[in-house]
Amino acid sequence: MAKTGVVRDEYYIKHSMGAYHVENPQRLEVIYQMIDSEGFSRTLTPVYPREATRAEITAVHAPEYYQTISATAQRPGMTFLDPDTSTCPETFRAAMLAAGGLLALVDVVQDRILDNGFALVRPPGHHAEADRAMGFCIFNNVAIAARYLMKEYGLKRILIVDWDLHHGNGTQHHFYDDPQVLYFSTHQYPFYPGTGAIQEVGRGAGAGYTVNVPLPGGAGDFEYMSIFRDLLQPLAREFAPEFLLVSAGFDIYFQDPLGGMQVTPEGFGRLARVLLDTANEVCGGRLALVLEGGYSLEGLRDSVRSVLLELSGKSSISDHSPTPDPSYDLDAIIQKVKAVQGLHWRCFAH
Repeated sequence: MAKTGVVRDEYYIKHSMGAYHVENPQRLEVIYQMIDSEGFSRTLTPVYPREATRAEITAVHAPEYYQTISATAQRPGMTFLDPDTSTCPETFRAAMLAAGGLLALVDVVQDRILDNGFALVRPPGHHAEADRAMGFCIFNNVAIAARYLMKEYGLKRILIVDWDLHHGNGTQHHFYDDPQVLYFSTHQYPFYPGTGAIQEVGRGAGAGYTVNVPLPGGAGDFEYMSIFRDLLQPLAREFAPEFLLVSAGFDIYFQDPLGGMQVTPEGFGRLARVLLDTANEVCGGRLALVLEGGYSLEGLRDSVRSVLLELSGKSSISDHSPTPDPSYDLDAIIQKVKAVQGLHWRCFAH
């Protein structure tokens, strides 16, 4: 059995963007209730979050932006940061705990105290740019964790996998010229936020270290599994990361209100299994996930359960492999990605 950690805290539930916002406290409440009611507390190790420091936040975000967010804690009511994203007085501390919760997790995974883990936090992070909030995100948790691993542990190669429905523009932009971080994203396209085309591959020394797999709606378990096996795994073997971070968005669930993908709870378990196998092969199993999107409460509950079962070695995956959608032209997408990235990676060169 693997030793799997989970970051959770009731303070994350205090962050609110309004009673009818899809990114709401119930998202975590249903996950926490599932963990408590299904005996996970006996198999999962609690990892207690801390607040990230100002220096850890400003390694990714502009000091002026940090000040903007910290000032919202002193204001009553809501402060709108963009049309979709706002704060309440508790948001700043929740966001500091979200980033710090992931940092606490990567500490215990890097030090081999735990094998892997999942930071079940909010607000999410992958849209947050260096100097502005976007798409429900305040601080870019996964980017902050990558920078922290480089600074505190001297890591030279970090792989970030982002399976959220939406492209992680903030994460991409932060590492766009950095060959120490390989950013791999699957996302519905064209869709919010408009970034993530195949041709966006990084620049300068970072050329080839951004790998975008933009997908039309309708991709399901088979399509995502194929992408992870045919594109992600060869890249990971060649890049040889020292740590694998995952922006885990559950809005590719087949009944998510914001998305058009077809991934089932078992499909999420299969993706987690590929990532576990990859991490075991290339980086001693060092794997940490952080919650991003996902707006079906049932989908969050069931899909996170499936991922936690995989992480902790209690797989619930059936023996039946997923079947492809014959109308979905996945092969053309994979070949386009290989053609573009073949200029940068031997595993895709002709």
